[in-house]
Amino acid sequence: MIRDLLIIIHACRPQRSYAIFRFLVTVFLLFRRRQRWLFWRPLQPDALVANIQTLGASFLKLAQVLATRADFFDQEYLDALRQLHDRMPPMSAKAYRRAFRRAFPDPEVFSEFSEEPLASASIGQVHRAVLRKNGKQVAVKLLREDIRIRVRVDIQLLRMFLVLFRPLFTDQTRHSIESVLRAFSRVILQEVSMQQELANLEHFRQVYTDAGIRFPVPYREHCSLTALVMSYEEGARFDDAEALARLDVPFRELMQKLVLFYTEQMLVKGYFHADPHPGNLLISPQGELILLDFGMVSRIPQQMRQAMIYAVKAAYERDFELLVSATRKMGILTENSDFAALAGIAESLFDVFDSDHLDASSMQELAFGILEVLHDQPFKLPQDIIYVMRASSLIEGLGTRYVENFNGIKDILPILRQNLARALGEDRLSLDKLKHEILQLPLTAVKARRVIELTEQGDLVVRMSPLDRQFLLDGLAGQLKQLGWLLLYLGLAFYFQRLEQAWAFYLSLACLGLAVTTLIKKRRLL
Repeated sequence: MIRDLLIIIHACRPQRSYAIFRFLVTVFLLFRRRQRWLFWRPLQPDALVANIQTLGASFLKLAQVLATRADFFDQEYLDALRQLHDRMPPMSAKAYRRAFRRAFPDPEVFSEFSEEPLASASIGQVHRAVLRKNGKQVAVKLLREDIRIRVRVDIQLLRMFLVLFRPLFTDQTRHSIESVLRAFSRVILQEVSMQQELANLEHFRQVYTDAGIRFPVPYREHCSLTALVMSYEEGARFDDAEALARLDVPFRELMQKLVLFYTEQMLVKGYFHADPHPGNLLISPQGELILLDFGMVSRIPQQMRQAMIYAVKAAYERDFELLVSATRKMGILTENSDFAALAGIAESLFDVFDSDHLDASSMQELAFGILEVLHDQPFKLPQDIIYVMRASSLIEGLGTRYVENFNGIKDILPILRQNLARALGEDRLSLDKLKHEILQLPLTAVKARRVIELTEQGDLVVRMSPLDRQFLLDGLAGQLKQLGWLLLYLGLAFYFQRLEQAWAFYLSLACLGLAVTTLIKKRRLL
């Protein structure tokens, strides 16, 4: 208890709290494209990176998420943030022994345990060991000492500063930033629980049995909240060109398998590996694709998956109305968006999907270009979309490294197109579909009759999507807030006017001025 209290005091010390404040001020100013707020200007890219490095594990992870947000940062900042890596010095000998004893009260479960870690990151480190009972070689992931409480304190500090900054930004900005921090908080709390990572790994093994991907085998009886024991997987990193050349594996087939696997995750199953990077992908000597590290796993809701599918479908079919509907369902566009201006963007996107002679522009360049055009529109990127962008960037980066003339748009999007029907559940035999539709006809007729009856009775209820409902409620709240201030200023103006003191006249004029200013703002909102 005393140790935890000391950790909290150390994490909240004034110097560190100010560093967190400067980090968040920089993020907010860059997102709003503002030069300054009060006395503070945004940190320069190198200074921002140095600031993050002093803040520790939580902020390194947050920076890795922000490095995908082209809607937040200019390219200069994105390049700087991508230089941040998650490699950290190993735990000290004392800290390692304490972490080992906490995870394994009975150390005799291992006949061998290498104290030298295979890899060391901000959350934990991985060791090679051998199980005593069966002689199997295993990989043991140990959490760093006190990392759980440090992460929880950092999340509370982030929330506190977010409340402080909330009045400074529009609802759209606030929602975008809050959605990022909520997603980050949820994911990093998963990462510092080895039991959660164990559950993620077991679920992946169950859901993606037929995906042609190899996953480590967990040893549940030896796992705990602070340690994960799993089979030791040998192979070459996906980005190790020399090792892959020695294996002599058909790389284009592996790329197609990787694209299909992520398509399955993103569009079909919705259970998504949210930390895709080359260090988590190995190629076995037999040419198998191995996926590691299940600390960051996310679920993409069915409604979001369907909207993403229809967005790709609309792009191929040049269907502007469907594209707008899909992007609204994804929460990217709002009612305030200028749909006339978006028509030109959509036409450019349709041309990219249509072209048989694509240039060398990458998927990421395409996405960043669209985001740059959209920046003046009231839009936001849900974190699910960011995960998809990260996966696309990874796949494209690996493809361009090994496959001559590999193009993210030309080589990845056709595979998505081939799998749209399966993702939408439209890949059944035509006879089965016809039978299904015939059986549904009586139910459809009953539903149509019910709608007509409700319309005649005046009881028809139209349900809105949560995003549209929130948009209307936010607008109404803003109107009521402005009206409240207007009435308050008018009331004070009339009150001061009735007083006989000389100063009351000037206060009355000031309140009338504030009332007029509020009225002008109110008219702008309408």
